[in-house]
Amino acid sequence: MKPSDQPPEIFDRRRRRALRGRAACLRGDGFLWQYVADELTERLALVSREFQDTLVIGPMARHAAGIIGERQSAVSFACLSEAEAAVATIAEEDRLPFDPASFDLVIAGGTFDSVNDLPGALVQIRRILRPDGLFLGHMFGAGSLATLKSLMISAGGDSAAPHIHPQIDLRSAADLLSRAGFTLPVADIDIMPVRYGDWRSIVADIRDAGIGNALAGPRRYAGKAMPGKLDAEWQKRRDPSGKVQEQYVHVFLSGWAPSPDQPKPAQRGSGMISLASVLPAPAKS
Repeated sequence: MKPSDQPPEIFDRRRRRALRGRAACLRGDGFLWQYVADELTERLALVSREFQDTLVIGPMARHAAGIIGERQSAVSFACLSEAEAAVATIAEEDRLPFDPASFDLVIAGGTFDSVNDLPGALVQIRRILRPDGLFLGHMFGAGSLATLKSLMISAGGDSAAPHIHPQIDLRSAADLLSRAGFTLPVADIDIMPVRYGDWRSIVADIRDAGIGNALAGPRRYAGKAMPGKLDAEWQKRRDPSGKVQEQYVHVFLSGWAPSPDQPKPAQRGSGMISLASVLPAPAKS
């Protein structure tokens, strides 16, 4: 690949590492990661096969035991920060240092929405999977933190600057799975509403999860008046109970590494029964 073919560095790699390292040392309740872990646990429980070698990428390291459960699998970790796991390979999601066909299960939650080379990261995960290996992933999708984004735009006026990075939508996530070479790819979405009494609580939860603004480039000082402007905007949006609803859009991903033993879709035109023959005839006028 030529240097000019490299994807742009939209996210600052050092900032991502610092955000995640700081979050791992905070004492927040971690409800966002617990929710993701619970969902991944349910999805993995639907798979009856056993896995010998599992790789857990990112914040799910602390929840690995609960997700994997009683399966007899050797578990390795890949994290941005030493604080995320006691024994882990320090690596970025689009720069994984593992040999091809090293694992038969890869779990990655909460990491992909701020990866510089997302297509490359998915391709690398598919390559380090053995044939018929499973990938389970998660990212925060488009529409997450819509209320906070709107507040900052309104409070910032003409000088509004990006404070929250853009996220990917469901259709694009599904397309990326297919492009990366996964078979039986599935992408689904879950919208998680959370009611807050103060915008500062939203910011605190973002910091606790380590998913703050990691966009590359200089930071623009919002000014001393910004908190007051945000307070004023918040008051306008409060419901009778004094709260405002925010949302987190969870995009869950799954796919299998190709294998000759996997079931394959029938060829187009190979069906033996016409759909028209089983549908009711249209009513005559």
